[in-house]
Amino acid sequence: MLLDAFPDAREGRPASRAAIERVHTPAYLDTLARITEPTWLDYPNTIASASSWEAAQLAAGVTIEAAETGAFALVRPPGHHAPAPMAMGFCLLNNVAIAARHMQAERGVGRVAIVDFDVHHGNGTQDIFRDDDAVLYASLHQSGIYPGTGTAAESDATTINVPLEAGAGDGEWIAAFERRVEPAVAAFRPELVLVSAGFDAHEEEDIYLVDQHVTDDGFRELAHRCSALAPRCAAVLEGGYNLATLPRLVAAALDGFDS
Repeated sequence: MLLDAFPDAREGRPASRAAIERVHTPAYLDTLARITEPTWLDYPNTIASASSWEAAQLAAGVTIEAAETGAFALVRPPGHHAPAPMAMGFCLLNNVAIAARHMQAERGVGRVAIVDFDVHHGNGTQDIFRDDDAVLYASLHQSGIYPGTGTAAESDATTINVPLEAGAGDGEWIAAFERRVEPAVAAFRPELVLVSAGFDAHEEEDIYLVDQHVTDDGFRELAHRCSALAPRCAAVLEGGYNLATLPRLVAAALDGFDS
């Protein structure tokens, strides 16, 4: 459905094993590559099959290309829940983390800020960069839902968690972005911003325990504000499961990134 909505989108290439190993452990990647039949990796949230390793490599590779070119990676599976040694929460490889490490190792980028506005906290991304002063991770998400991480108390100089209460809408999300994310990223002075763009905080999503009311215009404004945080900006799709609304939400975000 997304590809039908964006006919100008181009196919990417898979990430190399070396690029992926900058983030994930070889033992985990060996497990993923050997799967030949449906296998639970994170019961009951993440299942993989014989084609999952190829799909995950492609998702990571497309995200790398987006980071290099300032584009939006329309990929599945998503990635921000996956820590280095395992799959978690529908995520096999942490696409945004792999792209960040690639840009540092291969493109000479020093400081990277990752901004995550998926309704769920990106615990995997936080874990991967927790002790890395060259990567700032900032997440806005609903408080108290899966995966149970991302409290304000987990924040530090390069980890900014902004949990929002149930029922929050555009006003609360934009205010939180302006109050917490913008100053932190400005002080960090990144050369590149990578956005984990999840759309499951939308008012028309129907997900267990999620109660957020961000509109199309809200996502447009969040994207616009992300694009203003650094000289270079790129994004990757995370959550967003209403197939009727997702294409127009991605279009709204693209409009925001370009404005």
